[in-house]
Amino acid sequence: MTHSPPPPGTVQRVRLDKWLWAARFFRTRSLAQAAVDGGKVHVDGLRVKPAHAVRVGNRLEVRSGHADVEILIIALSETRGSAAVAQTLYR
Repeated sequence: MTHSPPPPGTVQRVRLDKWLWAARFFRTRSLAQAAVDGGKVHVDGLRVKPAHAVRVGNRLEVRSGHADVEILIIALSETRGSAAVAQTLYR
């Protein structure tokens, strides 16, 4: 019996660090966790922990390098796909 992951958009809540990894903002989940713990990622203006559950409609502020990026989550995924798929998760 093989287990296939649910398609993007069918999950109701996802851990913040998993979503950031799946959306390809960070190469690894460990880097995503470190960024969230370091205060470089805020959800709806609040500093949160890596295990915080994000939902469609949440606004993220991600600070990486010299750029600050504001993101609106439009789909959820727990699995990392191609760059084209990752770009469908946010606006």
